[in-house]
Amino acid sequence: MRHPPVRPDWLAVHQEAALEPALPIIDAHHHLWGESRGRYLLDDFLADAQGGHNLRASVFIECDSFYHSVGDPLFHPVGEVEHVAAAADRAAAMGGPRVADGIVGFAELTAGSAVRPVLEALVEAGRGRFRGVRHIAAWHPDPAARGSLATPPPMLMLQPGFRRGFAELAPLGLTFDAWAYHTQLAELRDLADAFPETPIVLNHVGGAIGIGPYAGRRRHVIAAWGAALRELAHCPNVHLKIGGFGMRLFGFAMHERATPPDSETLAQAWRPMVETCVEAFGAERCMFESNFPVDKAGFGYTTLWNAFKRITAGWSATERAALFHGTASRFYRIPA
Repeated sequence: MRHPPVRPDWLAVHQEAALEPALPIIDAHHHLWGESRGRYLLDDFLADAQGGHNLRASVFIECDSFYHSVGDPLFHPVGEVEHVAAAADRAAAMGGPRVADGIVGFAELTAGSAVRPVLEALVEAGRGRFRGVRHIAAWHPDPAARGSLATPPPMLMLQPGFRRGFAELAPLGLTFDAWAYHTQLAELRDLADAFPETPIVLNHVGGAIGIGPYAGRRRHVIAAWGAALRELAHCPNVHLKIGGFGMRLFGFAMHERATPPDSETLAQAWRPMVETCVEAFGAERCMFESNFPVDKAGFGYTTLWNAFKRITAGWSATERAALFHGTASRFYRIPA
């Protein structure tokens, strides 16, 4: 299932000034990709970020772009990290936000121990910025419930070959970004229990499905998702990214409105889920993400961060610092 398209003319209809512009932000999750996926490169991200928020740094997450096309296929993803590391160098030279100050790439963990030299090559390609791996596990038996472009096999995180590859992360000091639906969170807990020394962060609040057979059943989905999150939170090595709500998966359908939503509308829609996440994990294990340019289909970058600021307006300074920059800084080893 494709993500909704980004429509610049539609987005231009609604513009907001940044709230609390001094609050430091580390964007814990965004992508950069080439023309084949609609072009979203360093300059595009910087243009989105020029809305007045105090963006200090960001984390790039793999997106199957800029791969090498020759040689051993296991090493093809090294090309993506090389490209993004070069973009990070350019951003640093500009003196603005440290874009891609943390880089998360892809490695075929099902290759087992053979993935070790690939991981070492990724670390070298990152030039000091490579932090870990994302290997998407998001799968559902009903295609109508799938909200990811990836097509992994079922129960990927339980496969012995995958776990042999996963075991190579901790010895190299690498983290793991998990992307799975709420129906799979028990599998992720099993993985986290088996590898307590490996830091894991769950993307997009754990993928509470709101489409296909789950459309119109939000109350039931939220109950099941919340219970699964609370169980997963018992694993101290697991953290949580809060965001991704602009994806078709969640069923908020902001991209289908006649005009773009304002930050008050987003805050009202997202507040129950954000509160559930922080109640389960604590702010010290949660971090906000933009998920741009995927979420750009439904709202602007400035509006998104305003919504997070509205949701947390009454929270303590310690909680807000953790959510907006502190947790991402610690997890990805990025100076705040």
